[in-house]
Amino acid sequence: MTKLILLAALVCAAVKLLTGRWPWELARGDARSLAEKRARGLLGVDPGAGRTEIIEAHKRLVAMVHPDRGGSNEAVHEANAARDLLLGRLIERR
Repeated sequence: MTKLILLAALVCAAVKLLTGRWPWELARGDARSLAEKRARGLLGVDPGAGRTEIIEAHKRLVAMVHPDRGGSNEAVHEANAARDLLLGRLIERR
């Protein structure tokens, strides 16, 4: 049992040295990719979606959640933030 714990500790230290992150941090993913995944889910677009697809999805979502149609300001702000995040990612990838 002691050997197993020692081996696990050595593996964790090796992963930390090689990647700069602990193994449990790697499994969780980084905050930016999680935010991007959430934004894609909110807008309903694929990871390979282009600028026009993102904008069209945003327009559809805002039309559904706009306060004039029974939605809320928070939902519109969330849709705008998702659009801005995804469009910003497209610019970064160029």
